[in-house]
Amino acid sequence: MCEAGIIFPTKDITGVNTTSDTPKRLIIGITGASGSIYGIRALEILKRFPDIETHLVLSPSGVRTIGEETDYTAADVAALATKTYNYKDIGASISSGSFKTLGMLVAPCSVHTLSGIANCVDDALVVRAADVCLKERRRVVLLFRETPLHAGHIALMDAATRNGAIVMPPVPAFYHKPKTLDDVVNQTVGRALDLFDLDTKMVKRWTEE
Repeated sequence: MCEAGIIFPTKDITGVNTTSDTPKRLIIGITGASGSIYGIRALEILKRFPDIETHLVLSPSGVRTIGEETDYTAADVAALATKTYNYKDIGASISSGSFKTLGMLVAPCSVHTLSGIANCVDDALVVRAADVCLKERRRVVLLFRETPLHAGHIALMDAATRNGAIVMPPVPAFYHKPKTLDDVVNQTVGRALDLFDLDTKMVKRWTEE
């Protein structure tokens, strides 16, 4: 090829392996809002997918909430993930866009984390990982767990959405006639994982048996 008198050699790519050996990876963030069971259940469900790696970031407030709301310990939760990262390690692999992932699920997502993602304040790994996914145009789903809302919360949700995130408050559905709290949690988490094209076979879908 020639441009402005410069001859560029043609690169021979014959024999190059174009199939990807990169595993499917999903980042899970568990922050300090109420509802840590959502992130825990996502990890439990994804452990059944042999081709999915889960990369967990657990905030200090998330650790406390797990202890307050569940019978799990932080170690129990970390054991569910393929790999767990230090909350402050902004040099971790998931802080780079070159580390390929399906995206990130933050469940639950606190106001503090939502604010960081909305305003690109990458001072902790959970926000940095989400910011990286957004800049690479990967899916980021935020189970924002706060109610009632004031104008500041709504503005943050608007900003995060403009940045490319999907804000999904874990509002329970009732058309599937849940009989237990687990039914509610499983339906919500299943619908969140739907957004990454991961069918858990746990979602009861409208009009489907």
